[in-house]
Amino acid sequence: MPARRLQLSDKASLPFKTSNKQKREDLYIKQKKARGAITRAERFARKKEEDRNPRLREERLRRNVPHTIDSKRAYDEVADEPEDGGLGVAYHVEGVKRRKLFEDQELPEDAPAATEGQEDEDEDDRDSMLDTDSEKEDGDDVNVEEAEVDPLPSKAEIRTSSSSRPRAASPTRSTTSTALSLAPAALAAKFPSLFQNGDELPPTPQVLITTSINSTLHSQAKTLVGLFPNSKYIRRSSHRHGYKFSVREISSFAHNQGYTAVVVLEEDQKRPSGMTMVHLPSGPTFHFSISNWYESKSLPGHGKATPHAPELILNNFTTPLGLLTAHLFRSLFPPKPDLQGRQVVTFHNQRDFIFMRRFRYVLREKRESEKVVVGSDGKPIVGAEEVRAGLQELGPRLTLKLRRVDKGIQRKSGQEWEWKGKTDRVRTKFQL
Repeated sequence: MPARRLQLSDKASLPFKTSNKQKREDLYIKQKKARGAITRAERFARKKEEDRNPRLREERLRRNVPHTIDSKRAYDEVADEPEDGGLGVAYHVEGVKRRKLFEDQELPEDAPAATEGQEDEDEDDRDSMLDTDSEKEDGDDVNVEEAEVDPLPSKAEIRTSSSSRPRAASPTRSTTSTALSLAPAALAAKFPSLFQNGDELPPTPQVLITTSINSTLHSQAKTLVGLFPNSKYIRRSSHRHGYKFSVREISSFAHNQGYTAVVVLEEDQKRPSGMTMVHLPSGPTFHFSISNWYESKSLPGHGKATPHAPELILNNFTTPLGLLTAHLFRSLFPPKPDLQGRQVVTFHNQRDFIFMRRFRYVLREKRESEKVVVGSDGKPIVGAEEVRAGLQELGPRLTLKLRRVDKGIQRKSGQEWEWKGKTDRVRTKFQL
């Protein structure tokens, strides 16, 4: 415990009642130092006790979990999946399906949850970067919806004998990966072109990229060509005597030419302000607003992208509207990525803002000057002592927000969902 001389004075409000400004400042500084000394003494005393009894530290860390807006997120309560797909209802799809499974099996809720959680932990603990050669041969089929991907052939060269030991449980278990197979049946029946059967691979995407009329965003549109594989940019006519094609006519032309999607980049004051994505042949149409756009050259230490098809990571899409948006992004990328390119495109949803990032990863051996990776318990992670992973951002960097989902092509076809003003006043309610 701190010494008696470090205790605060009973006249704690004296600095605010003294008329002399200099005296108020001096008293405030003294009280601030006394509070800091008390906190420091308590921290050192707690550290001594935790060194003698490590369980106290584990209990304190387990108890002192910071609360975030995402952890306090509130969902709509629904008894069953809505018959119309539930785009206007922000409910947790996985939670409803799990509760329905409990009711069908007539088991207590804690028993199936523990079994399923154990299976999820086993999948998360299996590090794809450190799999054995036999596991690598068995995992040729790549699932682009999952955050983890199959290893590259070059990863075996950097593995050491110590990495062959079984790896301990990951201290930061991923809970943000999106399970696209949990989409409601009504939603899949409404948009059959976006929701493919589990056994069938989606077709190879062909994306047509264009801009709004009289646009100046030619370089930004060419950047999207490098982002979406198998895409082509066609300038939109802006001559005053030329025919102005509508998005519906462009979509009809693109479908006849074998394209699967149309992306229209919109402009405001010569800056990207929005993006319209049309899923061919008959929709739906998604309209996003763009709040941030950073080219590769503005990113420090950026790399140069290669034409390889990237791996796709979709994070934190948990509602029917979020799953529909995730399926749209999946339809823009090939189902089988080129692992030789080591490129990853991530769409991360947080507070209804979708952050798009593109990286290149590399696995290498740990240098002598680098420290060992430790977990939340302060102990080294078993199996990852001699391996390091590095990321290099390739760009571009986008921040999207979904504003409207149309049934068909353009607004005249009707709105399945539309963002309404003042709906974000509830800080714990999100749509995606």
